[in-house]
Amino acid sequence: MGFVRRAALAATALVSALCMAGVAAAAPALWVVRDADSEIYLFGTLHALDPATRWRTPAYDAVLARADTVWFEADLDTADPQSIAGIVDRYGVDAARPLSRKLPAADLAALQRHVDLSRIDHLRPWAAALMLSVQPMLGRGARVEAGADFTVTRDARERAKRVRAFETLEDQARLFASLSEPAEIRYLTDVIRQRGQGPRLTLRRHHGSLEQAWAAGDLARLGPALVGQLRDENPGLYDALLKRRNLQWADQLAAEMAGAGVELVNVGALHMVGDEGLPALLAARGFQVTRVQ
Repeated sequence: MGFVRRAALAATALVSALCMAGVAAAAPALWVVRDADSEIYLFGTLHALDPATRWRTPAYDAVLARADTVWFEADLDTADPQSIAGIVDRYGVDAARPLSRKLPAADLAALQRHVDLSRIDHLRPWAAALMLSVQPMLGRGARVEAGADFTVTRDARERAKRVRAFETLEDQARLFASLSEPAEIRYLTDVIRQRGQGPRLTLRRHHGSLEQAWAAGDLARLGPALVGQLRDENPGLYDALLKRRNLQWADQLAAEMAGAGVELVNVGALHMVGDEGLPALLAARGFQVTRVQ
């Protein structure tokens, strides 16, 4: 795709060398899944990043150059404001039963300290929780358009790669809308309480931040602090947000391994964590899975 033969050979050699050398230090995590004639690389993204963050490495860029197909969680070409507003109207609004009638009094009072309730009272708890969880990141300078997903989508399109998505934005809204009401409310109350206390992992650039842990490929910090906590405290949300999707995606990728070639998968970093993350699920299906960064 516009690369001279020498560059392609150099990229192939670099990736092969990295795969033999083992895990690289201080870089976002990257795995390769192999069989006799296929390679699928798994990369955990952050959906929103400070534009100044420099996360791309020679290893990642070499894989992107070689990949015939590049995967993402959702089709970001449909992420225009009008489409998103329509999806929220269909799945994220409950005008008949506002938030003020669903939340415990103490959590409702705490919510009112963070937002003008009249502006979000019509939202379902999942939609309000998602909005509240994103606000602090954006307030600290992170931008979705600077996130790994948007950045690589643009790059893949420019290189005329085949771009595929596991889901549509509407699929993702349906996922949240399928939550039981107790799971939705727990999701929102957890976000409200974290806003009041200050999250344990944030996007601030300091020791212990989410962005720092991600950029260092530190799954030991990401796993217990986020995935383990979610599984323990809100199993309904964990099952819908991570477990079921990981299982579906692992099945799709296992089917891709029946073909041949190189593919690159870019999905949220939490989908890579633990014994129900994508690397573990594909290893359990009998594939060779090696962390290369």
